[in-house]
Amino acid sequence: MAFYNIREILSTVIFSFSVEEWSWLLVMVLRAAWIAGTLPILLSFIPFSSFVRIRNVVLGFAKRGKLLQSSSQRFTVPQNFFLHFYLVAVVWTAALLVCTWSYAHDMTVSMASEALHFSTVASHLTGGSHIFSFDKSRSSHPELSYQIWTVVFLLLMMEAQVLRRFYESLYVFNYSSSARMRILGYLTGLFFYIAAPLSLCISYAPEVIRYVTQQAANYIVKGRTYMPDVKIDWLEYIKPFVHLGLFQWIGAGIFIWGWTRQFRCHTILGSLRTQSEDDEYKIPHGDWFEFVSCAHYLAEIILYAGILIASGGLDLTIWLVFIFVVSNLTLAALETHNWYLRKFDDYPRTRYAIIPRIV
Repeated sequence: MAFYNIREILSTVIFSFSVEEWSWLLVMVLRAAWIAGTLPILLSFIPFSSFVRIRNVVLGFAKRGKLLQSSSQRFTVPQNFFLHFYLVAVVWTAALLVCTWSYAHDMTVSMASEALHFSTVASHLTGGSHIFSFDKSRSSHPELSYQIWTVVFLLLMMEAQVLRRFYESLYVFNYSSSARMRILGYLTGLFFYIAAPLSLCISYAPEVIRYVTQQAANYIVKGRTYMPDVKIDWLEYIKPFVHLGLFQWIGAGIFIWGWTRQFRCHTILGSLRTQSEDDEYKIPHGDWFEFVSCAHYLAEIILYAGILIASGGLDLTIWLVFIFVVSNLTLAALETHNWYLRKFDDYPRTRYAIIPRIV
C-alpha cells in the first residue's frame, strides 16, 4: 500500500501538467534567468555616465583573484572553491547525459518496431503516460530521432568540458592561499554550471523527466521483476551519432579546437604559479597569449560557439547561454587587460584584451 501511495503521489505531481506546459514553464524560467544575468553586464558596456554605477556594481560582484583588492575581503570565499563548480557540473551533466541517452536509445528502438503505432510506443516506454504527445507536432520519426541524438551530442561535449575543468582545478592550477572571490560570483558560477547543461537539453527535459520518473516508480512498485535482464549492445548506443548532420560535426570540430587551446592556455597560467610560489603575478607568454591578454577566455568563447553551431543555432535558450558567456568573459577580459597594463610597465602594448584586433 505504501509503495502504491508513493507511485500515486509521483504520478499526481509529474503528470498534472501536460508536456507542453512543463516544457514552456522550464524554457521560460531558464530564458528569464539568462536574460537577468546578461542584461546588467551588457548595460555596463554602455559608455555613458549614467551607466557607470551599474558597471561598478557588476565589477564589484564579479572581481576575483588579482582583481579583488586585499582590503575587500568581506563576503568572499577562497578562489579554490572553483573546484565546487566543476564537481557539481560533472555530476549534474553526467546525470542529464545518462538519462537523456537512455531515453533516446529506448525511443529509437521503439520507433524501429514495425508492429507498434506511435501512441503505442509512448505507452510502451512510460506505462501509458503518453509522454510523447508533445512530439506529435514534430514532423517525423526520423527527425525526432535526429533531434534527441543531437541533444545527447551536446551533453557529451559539455561533459568533456567540465571534466577537463575539474581536472585542471585539481592538477593544473595552484591557487594562492590569499586569492578570493565574491560570494555572489561563487553562486553565479554554481548557477551557470547547473543551468547551462540543462539549457542544452531543455527541449526534451520534461519528456526525459517523465520517462525516468515512470521507470523509477515502476521499479519501486514492482521491484526487480519489472526490470528485464537486458544485454547491453554498446554499438546501438553509439551508432545514431553517425547519422548526425554537418552542423553537428562542424560544431564538434570548433569545440575541440577551443577545448584543446583552453587546456594549453590554462597549462601556461598554471605554470606561472608553479614557477613562483609567492603571490607575485607574472606576465603570461606563449600560444595565444602573444596576441591577447585572456587567451583562455577566447578559447572558452570558441568552444561554446562550437556547441551553439552543433545545436543547429535554432534554440533561443542556447543562444542566451552563448551571449551570457561572451558578455561575461569579455567584461572580465577587459578588466584583466587593464590590470596588466597598470601592474607591468613592460606589458606588451600590442596585445588586445580577448579578441585580436577587435577588443
